[in-house]
Amino acid sequence: AGMAVRLSLLPSPRCLFDEPVQIRVAGLQPQQAVTLRASLVDESGELFQSHALYRAGSSGELDLSRSPALGGSYLGVEPMGLLWALRSKTPYKRLAKRNVLTPFCVDLEVYEGHGDASRLLGKCTNERWFLGEGVKRISVREGRLRATLFLPPGPGPFPGLIDLYGSGGGLIEYRASLLASRGFVTLALAYMSFEDIPAMPKILELSYFEEAVNFLRKQQQVKDTGIGVLGLSKGGDLALSMATFLPGIKAAVSISGSSFNSFIPLKGDGFTIPVHPYDLGRVKISDKSGIVDFSDVLDDHMDPATWDCRIPVERSLAKFLFLSGLDDMNWKSDLYSQDAVQRLQQHGREVEFYSYAGAGHLLEPPYLPLCKVSIHRVLGVLVHWGGQWREHAKAQEDAWRRIQAFFWQHL
Repeated sequence: AGMAVRLSLLPSPRCLFDEPVQIRVAGLQPQQAVTLRASLVDESGELFQSHALYRAGSSGELDLSRSPALGGSYLGVEPMGLLWALRSKTPYKRLAKRNVLTPFCVDLEVYEGHGDASRLLGKCTNERWFLGEGVKRISVREGRLRATLFLPPGPGPFPGLIDLYGSGGGLIEYRASLLASRGFVTLALAYMSFEDIPAMPKILELSYFEEAVNFLRKQQQVKDTGIGVLGLSKGGDLALSMATFLPGIKAAVSISGSSFNSFIPLKGDGFTIPVHPYDLGRVKISDKSGIVDFSDVLDDHMDPATWDCRIPVERSLAKFLFLSGLDDMNWKSDLYSQDAVQRLQQHGREVEFYSYAGAGHLLEPPYLPLCKVSIHRVLGVLVHWGGQWREHAKAQEDAWRRIQAFFWQHL
């Protein structure tokens, strides 16, 4: 029978969610055909699965950082393919972590052959955490604030970040907890559809976001060199507005965002930025699946009639980083980012801009699988987000490195 088949994870079966692991199999026959399977059950009981066909080397070993997948959920050498290719058994589910105090457990299994994968040869579990060793999670209900504060271990001082998600609302913590695990004091901030905050507020007040900045600045562990803000989608234009109108913001990252105020008016001190005009008559709904395509609902952002909705980023002294996917099917985030970048450059401002071919709207921390379509939590309809599996996975890895490097550089 020879030696037993061993499936191992290096450097350890426990890691942070944004860390790659090296997946290895030892004890196979030379050139043996095997199928690797990964499965993960999320907090709502939803099953996500992937699989790939491999052939062992002449020594009976398999190393996913060197061996190509010959078929299955992906092809070629993809060290983390089993993770980023995870797909929900029920269609249109998004893998997102609700409780960051527990890990996602990914079960990895090796089966004999490339057929119906009947005989299990070996297995192990990868515990993927969202909270690093010693990171504190503190619920914040101070004044109007509905937020969660994450503190890295040690006295610091650390750069401070405010983390905003999109119009789906809620209090989303998993990106903030990972950033805190990487050395940033991070405040995950809810601004719609959470507790006493309505699903669709009539108006958003800049003073609410200012309260968040002031709260973060007075934390002992936060460096006094200014605050960073990052936002996805609607959170992206809010990040730009904060960097433009609030003096404490030194650096802002817009992920799949826009250069104008979207969907909800923003009330500042003595001014209100109206909503960029849109027409829901331009929504496209696919007959079979009922998936809604919003990509054409917004009026042309080059039409001067829409310019009072623009965020005047060129007035800001903050540094900016724009990230967008060229396959964003939710809205034209690449075009809208270019609009802001051009205005900043015309005013001699420093700005970084990266757009990714084949990436969709939901650019998340690395190894979270692409979500092409899911239910919008506020609108209650299936929304097309876009993206191609492999390209989107690569974009997420690159974007995550750039976001961290940008904040370290400017804060």
